[in-house]
Amino acid sequence: MAVPETTINKLIDESLKPSALTWLKHFGFLALTLVTTTIAGTLYPFGLTPTLPEADPESWGQIGEFILRLPSKYAVLVGSTVIQLFTDLTYLKYGLSFSLSLLFVLICHEMGHYVACRIYKVDATLPYFIPTPPLLGPAGTFGAFIKIRSPMPSRKAVFDIGVAGPIAGFVALIPIAIIGVITMQPATAEQLANPGGLYFSDPLIMKLIAFLSGVSLSTGVGNPFYFAAWVGLLVTALNLIPSGQLDGGHAVFAVFGETVHRWTGRIAFVVMAVLSILGWIFFNGPSGFLIAVLLAVMMKIKHPVPWDQTPLDAKRKAVAFLTLVIFVLCFLPFPIKIL
Repeated sequence: MAVPETTINKLIDESLKPSALTWLKHFGFLALTLVTTTIAGTLYPFGLTPTLPEADPESWGQIGEFILRLPSKYAVLVGSTVIQLFTDLTYLKYGLSFSLSLLFVLICHEMGHYVACRIYKVDATLPYFIPTPPLLGPAGTFGAFIKIRSPMPSRKAVFDIGVAGPIAGFVALIPIAIIGVITMQPATAEQLANPGGLYFSDPLIMKLIAFLSGVSLSTGVGNPFYFAAWVGLLVTALNLIPSGQLDGGHAVFAVFGETVHRWTGRIAFVVMAVLSILGWIFFNGPSGFLIAVLLAVMMKIKHPVPWDQTPLDAKRKAVAFLTLVIFVLCFLPFPIKIL
């Protein structure tokens, strides 16, 4: 006797539902990431608390002493920051404004992928959030990911699952970016004279928001909403690079096929490697090297081939163009400059 399709779909849905223990595990990682991002949000370069003291570069003795004392200094810095969060409402408000805004963007991004997986009956985990010690991971997290545990059924599924994340994350960060820009405070004369050690380049979308709202980014001081949106835009841009199993790689594979996907990954690596060198020489920005390393790793990861190779329809090709626009609005070849 044939089993009705509705019954089969119901059984598949039941098998994909996470257990209570699984929910608890993922919420545990999310809670820990909330703690680390809240602490990171109050520390340099995003927050109110200065970073570790510097050693004298001309004194090898001081450099050696600095390295030996670094673990204890780090522990004292993080411990004092936690105390400030519990005792000073200003610090707590600032840290939570950063962490909750950033996690909202990351959650929307990963749930975009997860919901698309459920629609196509693709087995995938709930989002894993990656907490990092503050300063070691400047934002207190290396982001989040879902792990897909079953084959992709079609190129359409590859495309929809791939682009759902960055589109959802981008939509989520727009109001945060607007709040961050319009609530910027003008920098004082002292701040303009001593801008600090790092300069954050402004993505095109930030410049458009500032232009429309009449705000000067060059003379404004960043706030937790601005920095959360900035990190969210960086994450979105990195994911949309057309390489490997990044979201942009999924989109290119689905639209153009395996051969074009392989070559776009190689071209992206070469372009980023050249930009890294140029950025270091002319812009004093080392961050491009990290992106180049990421793309080198992505080239080594083979993209899974779906069963159904039916080409995408015109509607999805239009969405592919939309993701390209989002990439242009978010991407910065030299995100950070050392002053």
